[in-house]
Formats: sequence, structure tokens, C-alpha cells
Amino acid sequence: MANLKIEIPDEILSALKLPIKERDAELRKELALSLYQRGALPLGKARALAGMDLWSFEDLLGRRHIKRHYTEEDLKEDIKYGRGN
Repeated sequence: MANLKIEIPDEILSALKLPIKERDAELRKELALSLYQRGALPLGKARALAGMDLWSFEDLLGRRHIKRHYTEEDLKEDIKYGRGN
């Protein structure tokens, strides 16, 4: 598994108005939402990046008014996931 580390300057982190213990999870959610909205990640991968279950991520998309993209590739991924592959 490859890991990507993003360095965020201390002055940015200190300006971030989130509790320290919530920062990682919230930043992952924001990145996942942004990449999904741009079409750079399919739903399943964005959900995984956000660390959320499908229904919670779908709810978050709705609350943020982010239009759901559902391609044939997304359907294949959902079927694969549903089969446990």
C-alpha cells in the first residue's frame, strides 16, 4: 500500500478552526468531497478516503449539496464491493 503525506505548514494548522483531535478526519472528508465533486475519485474510493460508511458519506454529500455522480464504473465497483471482492 502506498501512502501519501501532505505537509501543512504550522501557521495553517494553527489557523484551522477545528479541535486538534478532529483535524485529520475532517481534512480527509474535505479532500474526499472535493475530489469526488471534481470527478477525480469515484464514490466508493471517496467514501473510503473520508473514512465513512456509504450512508454517512451519501448524507454528507446531500448536506453539502454535492451532486452525485454515478457512472457505469461506479456500478461495477459497488457490485464488486457488495460481493466482498
